[in-house]
Amino acid sequence: MTQTELVDKLKNVSEKDRQQIQQAQEMLGPDPSTMGFIKNLFWGSFREELVFPFPEEDPDERARCDALLDTLDTYLRTEHPTIEIDQDQQIPDWVIVKLFKIGVMGMIIPQEYGGGGFSVTSYNRVLERIGQTCGSTAVMVSAHQSIGCGAINLFGTQEQKTYWLPRMAEGMLSAFCLSEPNVGCDAGGQETYCVLSDCGEYYIINGEKKWATSGALSGMFTVMCKQDIEDPATGKTRTKVTALICTPDIDGIDIFSRNRSKCGIRGTWQARVRFTDVRVPKENLLHEEGRGLNVALTCLNWGRCTLSAGMVGAGWTAYCQALKWAETRYQFNRPIGEFELVREKLATMASYCYAMDAMLYMTTGIVDRNDEDIMLETAICKVFCSEMGFRCTNIAMQVMGGEGYMTENELERLWRDSRINTIVEGANEVMHAFVFAYGSKQLGEHMLAIRAKPWKKPGVALKLAAQLFLGIRPAAPRIDSLHGSLRTHALELAAMTREFSHQVKRMFKVHEESLITNQMIQFRLSSMCIWIHAMTCSLARLNQSILNGLDEKELNRDRAIVDHICSLARHQFDEALRELDTNTDVSMRIAADAAWAFGESLPHSDYSIPEKTPDESALGQGRVQDQTHIQQFGSGSLSKIAWDSKEPRNIETKAQREKDLA
Repeated sequence: MTQTELVDKLKNVSEKDRQQIQQAQEMLGPDPSTMGFIKNLFWGSFREELVFPFPEEDPDERARCDALLDTLDTYLRTEHPTIEIDQDQQIPDWVIVKLFKIGVMGMIIPQEYGGGGFSVTSYNRVLERIGQTCGSTAVMVSAHQSIGCGAINLFGTQEQKTYWLPRMAEGMLSAFCLSEPNVGCDAGGQETYCVLSDCGEYYIINGEKKWATSGALSGMFTVMCKQDIEDPATGKTRTKVTALICTPDIDGIDIFSRNRSKCGIRGTWQARVRFTDVRVPKENLLHEEGRGLNVALTCLNWGRCTLSAGMVGAGWTAYCQALKWAETRYQFNRPIGEFELVREKLATMASYCYAMDAMLYMTTGIVDRNDEDIMLETAICKVFCSEMGFRCTNIAMQVMGGEGYMTENELERLWRDSRINTIVEGANEVMHAFVFAYGSKQLGEHMLAIRAKPWKKPGVALKLAAQLFLGIRPAAPRIDSLHGSLRTHALELAAMTREFSHQVKRMFKVHEESLITNQMIQFRLSSMCIWIHAMTCSLARLNQSILNGLDEKELNRDRAIVDHICSLARHQFDEALRELDTNTDVSMRIAADAAWAFGESLPHSDYSIPEKTPDESALGQGRVQDQTHIQQFGSGSLSKIAWDSKEPRNIETKAQREKDLA
């Protein structure tokens, strides 16, 4: 039984949920011929050849990246206006020009098109370094390359690459138009539509996009829009997503908001773009008609890595600052770092930073070697690094006390800049559901098929029945690649893998079809999986350090930290395991119903309401915030369309912008 067939047979599932499940299936695409490391965990298999040894860069590649980092470090230390960017809410023109000249903005673009031709690992090393200094700049660089240049680089025709990539490497920013007023995490729910003209020479786009990073500054952007496409085999018409390349000078494109003032990453600009009968030449089709989600999700794999890199950088900065503060801040005639509750915070931050770092470069390593099935790995990397990175900034602020809250200290800015990362590139709550859905897809189909027709595979059916009804579990997987000194951790990791797979199967048995919509159970299972992966990546890195003969002092330090990571992982795993059966879900749902009912008594006019909502009673009835003292950014494109590599980009200066607004 396929997942699609399963959806058709679901009971007690609303039509809306049914449609969302089917849409998710379309987004996931066909099953890969070889399952990745994370998917195998759902089956109780630990494919150690996919994670051991820890991936390492080619020495020549690393040396090239080190040279770039030396130049970048000097610039960041002596010139980069981090505080100015945050306070003025704009990355100055000269900074963007400088980053292009250094080579940062074209790292992933092949050398034959004027770029650096760096690996994903090298690219993320650079993003990590920028994230240590300035979250706004890290986001701008990432948006340009991961989801801007990346779309052309990965899916463009030869003509598209030849035309666009040199421009993107030398001075032209790019943007990615996916989100909409009514579309955030629901990437397949696009409302922006395109139709092919009767003459077949161009597409006509109508709709609106939101949160397009650097959209007002970019010379090109990739636009995701729905299109009705006829299946030549069946003659049936289906609505799919198509990706098109646009430039801001095309008639009908209106950048009606360049940016909005926000809590963090203030220097980045997120545009709003309206498309009214926009004619896009057919040669600007990216990839294939109806394959836009494939473009979007592939680019987001890269984006989730670079987002994680920025968080790793921020986490390390926060940890080191907290460590130094705890060493030099005295209370009761003692450094505060001697107090156990502070020491617990330092240990936790050190462990989080090591695990984030290990997971990031494990993920970039598998991306660089072109593994087929990586969506779960990149999703988990994003969830873990965004969550733990933000925790690090929050903990560090607590260690510094009132001083950490002050603007002149960087923690306050790091904290604000980090907060967005649990929301963008797929909100973490949604990503948890995705990890479960995509990870369990094939296992769930297998179990349901066995249950429906056990006589077809009697041996498999008996083993499954023995496991679920008699508690006879299969042996834990063997993990033989870790150093002998890590044997205890290897056995624990194997036991956790077996237990995780058993619990996924058991939850399918207990909840059956309702598991598809039980997000609390999904969250706990995905959390178990995430902590197994965090433990795996950390042990893999430590194992490689042992094999490489790391200095004894550093090795002892790392071993102590990884021991604590493993303790944290087991604790979090066991907590999620207990809550599969012993939890507060029943009372939560009753309380949620009560809270929902209370919400009906609150007048719309006292609260913010989405600008576009299907709730007709609320539409246009929300509270309007006084904008008088909130910085405004105007409308219209600031991009230089007639690109010339010899001229600087035409981004308005702060003085020009203030003059325009006046």
